Amino acid sequence: MPEISRFYGIVIRMYYDEHPPPHFHALYGEDEVLININTLAIVSGKLPGRAMGLVMEWALLHQKELKQLWEKARNLEPLGKIEPLQ
Repeated sequence: MPEISRFYGIVIRMYYDEHPPPHFHALYGEDEVLININTLAIVSGKLPGRAMGLVMEWALLHQKELKQLWEKARNLEPLGKIEPLQ
């Protein structure tokens, strides 16, 4: 699963040819959450409060890029990286 960003110990990944709805995975330590790209709602899982807030802030800033990467992943194209949260 390609890593598309990393910041503050949080790893953002996206699988190739994954099931809908469009989503990404955020991992922090042993915790993982799946976030719907279109709505930014939690699909499943959880992260500690501070980490979850950082992921949501990052996702809001990069929602358009996430949608583009989702389409690339569905087409099995190279994904590249998205800027980390500063």
